[in-house]
Amino acid sequence: MTPVNPPPLDRTSPPQRTDAWRQLAATLPEGVRVRVLRAVCGDPRAAAELVPRLTDRQATGVDPLPTAPAELAPVLLRERRAEIQALPDNTRLLLLLAAADQYPVPTDAFLRAVVAAHLDTRCLDAAEAAGLAHSGAGGVAFRDPWTRIAAYETGTPADRRDIHRLLARVLRGAGETPSRSWHRGAGALGPSGRLAAELGAAAGRAADAGRLSVARALTERAAALCPDPGEQGRLVARAAAYAWRSGDGDRARRLAATAPDDELSGVLALRAGNATEAFDALLTGVASAASGLQSGDASAASFTPAPTASTSIASPTPATHLLARATEAAIYTGDVRRLRDAARVADRLGVAAPGTLGGLVAAFDGRYADARDLLKSAAGRCGPGGDPTVLIHAAIAALLLGDHTRAATATVRAAASARARGTPVAVPQAMEFRAYADFWTGRPRAGEAAATDALWQAHATGQDNGACHLQAALAMFAALTADTEVCRERAATARSYALARGLGLPAALAQWALAFLDLSSGRFAAAAARLRALAGFGPGHGHRAIRHLATPHYVEAAVRTGDTRVARVAHADYHRWAAAVRSPDDLALSARCRALLAPGAEAVDHYRTALDLHSHGTRDFERARTELLFGSALRRLRHRTEARDRLHSALEAFDSFGAPHCATQARTELRALGTPAAPARTAPDTPTARLTAQQLLVARMAAEGATNREIAVRLALSPRTIDHHLRGVFTRLGIRSRIELVRLIAESDASDASAAP
Repeated sequence: MTPVNPPPLDRTSPPQRTDAWRQLAATLPEGVRVRVLRAVCGDPRAAAELVPRLTDRQATGVDPLPTAPAELAPVLLRERRAEIQALPDNTRLLLLLAAADQYPVPTDAFLRAVVAAHLDTRCLDAAEAAGLAHSGAGGVAFRDPWTRIAAYETGTPADRRDIHRLLARVLRGAGETPSRSWHRGAGALGPSGRLAAELGAAAGRAADAGRLSVARALTERAAALCPDPGEQGRLVARAAAYAWRSGDGDRARRLAATAPDDELSGVLALRAGNATEAFDALLTGVASAASGLQSGDASAASFTPAPTASTSIASPTPATHLLARATEAAIYTGDVRRLRDAARVADRLGVAAPGTLGGLVAAFDGRYADARDLLKSAAGRCGPGGDPTVLIHAAIAALLLGDHTRAATATVRAAASARARGTPVAVPQAMEFRAYADFWTGRPRAGEAAATDALWQAHATGQDNGACHLQAALAMFAALTADTEVCRERAATARSYALARGLGLPAALAQWALAFLDLSSGRFAAAAARLRALAGFGPGHGHRAIRHLATPHYVEAAVRTGDTRVARVAHADYHRWAAAVRSPDDLALSARCRALLAPGAEAVDHYRTALDLHSHGTRDFERARTELLFGSALRRLRHRTEARDRLHSALEAFDSFGAPHCATQARTELRALGTPAAPARTAPDTPTARLTAQQLLVARMAAEGATNREIAVRLALSPRTIDHHLRGVFTRLGIRSRIELVRLIAESDASDASAAP
């Protein structure tokens, strides 16, 4: 399986290779840039060779990228083949054996095969002298993946079949059945129903063990050998499902194009296409899976992660799993009507609906007590080792209930469970919802770093819809940390993509980010206008849940501009929900809204109530904003001593959160009291402490030698924004060159290491 983390920049390539790639990368959408680099194993020469041969639809991300090596870098492969062909015959045979043993199914049988066939490993000296490969205790290490591919492809078909049969003979150990079946299938001369069945069964065992890339390769080979066209189509669909779950989105989409399947189409559209179309396909898949379950047909289970020995929460049935995906499609679009449709289908088919589905339907119908009970049940299913889908839905439910501690726990466990099961595709989705908890609890540095990494993973695994949601989340973090340019760029990117695909959730979140930036910067009229517009946006353009979450900010902005009529109506509904779910933070924010809407001295008691409730909650950032507003109200009422205490407390919190705009508001209020404004908190004299999370990422990459364009590609930002970040880095650090930056980063790392316990 290709690792789902950013490929390292190739420092061994001649400058012209990376220059050509940098120029081409600037013409591609960020998701395509990431996937191109991942497809070619981070090789800029291969990337520069691939991009000009992409179709317009591939270059814009509409169609999947090529996956066959010959399509990825034919010129590079031709050069590698020539190098391999120049070697002695015995050396080429050993390299063929090593290559067949390593990919696409790693079998670790090279040394056993060498002994069984009485081969002389001294023949590898020629390959080592040519710099193509070297032998070690574990076998042969190739110079790069292209050399390994060339070593396999230069063998004759007969030699390749013989090598695979040799490897199959020596694979007799416990647990080696999938590997043995792979080599038996690869050594076959033609179609064989018996071998196809053996490979299919081996794929199932590999999937159960979390080896989904192996399961995909086995299933693809089974399909190639299967003489029955109907069964062949089912095998291709299953291979596409394995490819998707293992994080290989391009291969999954290419396979899916040859094997139409409602379940498959729905999942792919949910994460990389039109979520409205995904909903329709997934509901059709629910009906098919429910009827298959009743008839004993388990063929629809390929998208449902297999349980593990440590599982403490039952994995969903295929129908329940697909219904959860349909719920997610409705959540992404913000289409309440479709949630009701999904609930009716579940009821008619007797499929257990996820608590998030029933809870959201009840909430949107105004049955808040019912919604609370259903969401609490869903949020409670967040034990360790559970199914990633169940855990993600537990996080969504916890977020809706205002329980951010439980939401954070559920998302961390969802990501851990996904990795343990070999399904990295679920990791960025879990982190999408983790971002909300990080924002509310005032952890912008940690949240931004986690969301940036998840954004790369979403792009790498072909989940552009999830990447859009993460872009909007990063806009929120940038708004909190007062990084105006990044906030606007992230929000614009998210909204542009979201509106083109009917994704109401990220579109609304991006709008909220811009409104929060305005609010924290004192642009109250602009904030109120954005949030009023958000309230009017329908499905595909807005989202009722985001509108609800933003209500306290709207009330603040509206009061500041003297427009309270609509704010009172919005607060009344917000309070009904807060009273039903009994979340301390929701109740605190409701009390804060009441304080903002109350005249003069009447506000004081409401603010005290709000702060008392905040003390039992987790939204530390909102507690600080409540103290800021309370301090401002006390100043106007001439309660100077308490006002000063509240404002100093708020200022300290904003400084700790890294929220300079809010801190500036607190200092302004303190100056209005005649109190000397407290200076910005002095951070330890290290680059790590002086830079924002985004600046630190950029600084480290620049210190490692990456150019601005390379950094832009890896962080999915424009080169102009990287220039802006580096100017900020240089200003904050008081330096003028990258040489000084390298020195300061090294000194900071050394200081951090010496300070570590």
